[in-house]
Amino acid sequence: MASLLAFRLSVRLRPICGCRQYALTGLLGALLLVSGCARRQFFQADARPAAAPPLPAAADSASGLTAGRQYARHGRLYEKLIGRHHRPTWAAPITAPVLHLATAQPGGLRPGKLGGGFNSISLSLSAPDGRLFVLRTLDKDPVRVIPRWLRGTFLTNALRDNISATNPYAALTVPPLAAALGVPCTRPRVVYVRPDDPTFAPDSLRRFRGQLGLLEEKLSGRSTEVPGLGRVSVVGSAEAFQQVFTSPAYRFDQPALLRARLLDAWLGDWDRHAGQWNWTARPAPGAGFAAYQPLPKDRDMVFYRLDDGAVGWLFSHVIKRPWNTFALRFTNVRGLLHNGHYLDVRGLNALSRPQFRTAALAMQQQLPDTLLIRALRRLPPAVQALESARTLAALRARRAALPAFADDFYRELARQPMVGGTAQADRFEVLRYADSTVVTVKALAPDGVAPGPVSILFRRTFFPAETKLIQLEALGGNDIFSINNAPGASASRPRLRLYGGPGDDQLQGDAKRRGVRLKPGSAPAKSAFDQISKD
Repeated sequence: MASLLAFRLSVRLRPICGCRQYALTGLLGALLLVSGCARRQFFQADARPAAAPPLPAAADSASGLTAGRQYARHGRLYEKLIGRHHRPTWAAPITAPVLHLATAQPGGLRPGKLGGGFNSISLSLSAPDGRLFVLRTLDKDPVRVIPRWLRGTFLTNALRDNISATNPYAALTVPPLAAALGVPCTRPRVVYVRPDDPTFAPDSLRRFRGQLGLLEEKLSGRSTEVPGLGRVSVVGSAEAFQQVFTSPAYRFDQPALLRARLLDAWLGDWDRHAGQWNWTARPAPGAGFAAYQPLPKDRDMVFYRLDDGAVGWLFSHVIKRPWNTFALRFTNVRGLLHNGHYLDVRGLNALSRPQFRTAALAMQQQLPDTLLIRALRRLPPAVQALESARTLAALRARRAALPAFADDFYRELARQPMVGGTAQADRFEVLRYADSTVVTVKALAPDGVAPGPVSILFRRTFFPAETKLIQLEALGGNDIFSINNAPGASASRPRLRLYGGPGDDQLQGDAKRRGVRLKPGSAPAKSAFDQISKD
């Protein structure tokens, strides 16, 4: 996760003007007021309280465990200024099974590679039958996003404390909700790692000792059992996008991705960059190509709560970056979708406005109150008492608003869509009518002729009231761009931006007489169709 404070307060700050500059100045002052130098012992040493009696060696479970007591040690003034967030939840005592790798799965689990992003730390585990698992700590440490020379300052305290905006147990509620929508999902469970577990004796694993973590099966590999899909081959985003960009034999399952993205938004899960997804290619019946179905992972930002303090409110409502609070209403739609924009413009570009609305209406029927209550009962009892009523009210309100949100989502993507071909020869056909523009992309055989019905890679009608600019980008091969007006039509909107990419490309049709220009080479890196996101 790109932490909100590091993004604005590190040495890589971008200039801010007007009221946002004053807001940030006030924010800096507030942070300096409530934070001193970085604390050496910020995190709790053990999820069990210090006064608890020793845990028996053969104990299968432990009680009185907390995900992060340190987040709840502040007073009312601090909470009004910075925010209460999910602090009580982090300090709520729960009971969890003790992790014994030898018995966690039939045949046990073997530790593997240590990993994790800028915040989390994870450990890969393998079972004798070849299945892969991952153990991730509930608590996070975002210190790695801070320049080294700033790590001893108040900034480290502020960044670490901001983890309290996340709900450590929210991922437990997602599986039944995702299953109801047909979105594949792993089933994480909370476990406790004993501080004296010999498996975690190496210094590299010290962050796991005495901590609560999420243990779940890892959906990756050439033969993986995926809930609802059976045994399939699973790849990461880089490989999936490379296949789609390279060959017309692969496409995205756009309706499936739309369901997954609407689920993200409904849950308030704003951190959905390309690294948060896996994919599996499944043959499209009778279509002659395979469609990549999304497999979301890492649900750390579900039920995120930031704007209940003055500082968080400034970020959510004035600076308006992606850190989006899960509340009764959808706010800052652009920010909520920002981290997944790379996927959306490439994986949802063929869907119409009615398809967005139909998907939202179907979700309303597939997510009844009984299911929401059942999902929230997966939270530990003490957390249910703190969060269930408020969360249920928000889920109901957001469910009612899903069609309106889907419409906003569609309009955001329809404004400047990108349509890309493949690394092979393609034909881009644009037919302009008085009230619309139809774009069709076809794969071409080596002789420049479309090989048949399967050759159609893309087709969609765009309307000038929704779309201001269409970017067409060929990625390789000898491509053809054919731009024509329908009889009696002289439309010039939406505007067109054409990129030929490598190869000997041609511009045909009325475009030659109307000033449409084909630019050689690829689009700039920030807007290129085939650039993998590094967020």
